[in-house]
Amino acid sequence: MFEQVKTVFRSFRFPTVAERELAYLNEAVSRYDLEMRERAIDAGLFRRR
Repeated sequence: MFEQVKTVFRSFRFPTVAERELAYLNEAVSRYDLEMRERAIDAGLFRRR
């Protein structure tokens, strides 16, 4: 029973900020795109101010 409850809670888990940033970086198609995305993250794209 407890395993079923844990499974339900895991399905509603939202990705952390770090996971979202990593996924965004992994979508880069070139080195230049990656650098642009890194700058956007450094500027606070995923972080609340």
